[in-house]
Order: sequence, then C-alpha cells, then structure tokens
Amino acid sequence: MASVESRNKLIASALCKHLSLDPSIIPADSLGSDVKNLYSNIKAASANAVNQSDEVLKWVEFAEAFPLTLESNFENLKTLNDELSVKSVLLGNGLKTSEADVIVFSAIHSSVINLSNPNKEKLPHVLRWMDYIQHKEDFVGLFEKIPLQKPEFEPPVNGTKGKPAGDKESTKVKAKPAEKEVPEKDNELSVSLLNIQVGLIRNAWKHPSADSLLVEEIDVGETKLRQVVSGLAKYCSPDELTNRLVVLITNVKPGKLRDVMSEGLVLCASNEDHSKVEPLLPPQGAKIGERVSFSGIDGKPEDVLNPKKKQLEKITPNLFTDEKGVATFKGIPFMTSGGPCTSSIAKATIK
Repeated sequence: MASVESRNKLIASALCKHLSLDPSIIPADSLGSDVKNLYSNIKAASANAVNQSDEVLKWVEFAEAFPLTLESNFENLKTLNDELSVKSVLLGNGLKTSEADVIVFSAIHSSVINLSNPNKEKLPHVLRWMDYIQHKEDFVGLFEKIPLQKPEFEPPVNGTKGKPAGDKESTKVKAKPAEKEVPEKDNELSVSLLNIQVGLIRNAWKHPSADSLLVEEIDVGETKLRQVVSGLAKYCSPDELTNRLVVLITNVKPGKLRDVMSEGLVLCASNEDHSKVEPLLPPQGAKIGERVSFSGIDGKPEDVLNPKKKQLEKITPNLFTDEKGVATFKGIPFMTSGGPCTSSIAKATIK
C-alpha cells in the first residue's frame, strides 16, 4: 500500500518536471503534509505559475481525498471516468496538460496500473486520458507506462462482405489481400488532416432543384459567409438551422451539388437506419471559426482534401458518438474552447 509521503513525492516530482523546477526546492517536511499545502509550496517557487484557481484546487482536493487502497478507490475512478467522458483533459483545451492533470495523474497512477483488465475496461475515458498525459509529459523514471489498446480501423477486403465474423474462410481471405490491397499508411490517416471548424448558420433555404437538400450560409470567421449544401431537408427546416452552431469540414474540395456551389461539409450524427439525422452541436462557449481539437493528436490539416485519395472516406468510419452522445474520433472527443461537441443521438455514426 502506498503511503501519503510516497504519493506526495510523486506528485511533487511530476509537478516540478511540468513546471521546469528543481525538485530540491521542495521542503522535505512538506512531503508528509496534505496535497494542497504541497501544491502551494511548489507554486510559490514557480515564477511562471502564480495563480491558484478554484478549478485547480478542486482537483487538488480530489487527489488529496483519493483512497490509497485498491479496495476503496474504484468508485472514485468511476467518478473521474464520468467527468472525462465529456472532456479531453481536466482543465484547458487539450493542447497542453494542466497542473490539475499532472496532480491527478500522479495521485491515481499506482491504483490504475494495478487494476485488473476487466476493471480497466470499465474506465475507457480515464485510460484514454492517462495515455495522453504520459505521452505529453516527460515522466521518464517516475511512472511506469500504462499500456492502452487503441482501436484501429480495418477497411473491408473485397470478397468478405456478408461473411460471419468467426467464418474460417473469411479469415483466410482477409489475411493475404489485406497486405496487398490495403497499404499500411491507409490505416494511419489522422483526423488532423481534416480542418473541422465551429460555424454559425446565418441563413438557410431549400435547394432550388433538389427536395432533399438545403443550402446554408455559414459564418466561420472569414471575410464572407461560406455556402454549404447539405442533405438535411428531410430532417431539419431552414428555420431550425438558422442561428444554430454547427461543426463543418472546411477543407473539402468545393464543388457544385445540383448546380449550387458547396464549400464545406456539415458533420451530422445519424442513427443506424438513418431515420434520425442531426448536425453535431458545439457547446455555447465555442468560438465561431475555432478549429476542433483532439486530445493527443497534433498535425496540420490539408489545404484541400484530395478526392482521389479518398482521405475523408478513410477517416469517417472512425467518427462516432459515444454512449453519452459525445462526438469522437476513435473515442477521443471533438473538443472546443467551450467543451466537447455532442449530439442527442448516442452511439451514432458521424458523416
């Protein structure tokens, strides 16, 4: 069983690395005190981090109250898992880790790494978050890496459609053609190739020559509104879309849909039989024009997606809403400055 002092030593060492401080500045007697006092001592020595916000202190208190015994800490981890189901990190926009993330990671690491695999499977958001922290922070020598099985998209191989998952013939057919027909790099396309932005629909109207289509003028912070054609006429009226926040891909190649120019793709969630379709909804605090981010995924979007490379078609199978309706790429939330993008349709496909 871990002791308070050993836990605090890990927290102090991790925070000092995060803040680029010499660990020797920490008074030895503070390692046996509460986490809040320890945090105050470290903050006092840091020239670039002076404020102790209420939000950080909330997570300092969580770390302090976290049980040190395996028998009693799983409920606390489930609470943290629920909290992380709608955010990529504890504080901030996910582009860098916060002091709160470092403190809580340090406090719970030994408990998480010692969990049984069945219990780890019950904490997908905690594991995803911890994997992000351990890759963003230099914790070499402090913490053992926690392995995380990340989902991979395997495109279907010709000739296997309709075969049951356990069919031996199906397994044989998939193994060899997959090496020849599906280049390895195709499975590695990142969502960062897409320029997904928050937009506000200023105007919407029915397409003049297609009953299933609507035309929207969307503000994404550019000098002029961006015109987009969407297949939403069956599901939304122009009035319902007007003044609505949406997320859209703005680096698709512009083209005409039934003689009307379209300069983007509004991302929508759909249930299995497509009887219900709705645009993803950014939170009210999201800023018009901001780019949606994904925790742990960096990269520059393409200037314009190349239709011949089918980049969009290879990425969208990994876009879906989770059981709480949070929009994700491989389980990683679509994040904005105001929080995650969501849908009222849980476990939906996103296109």
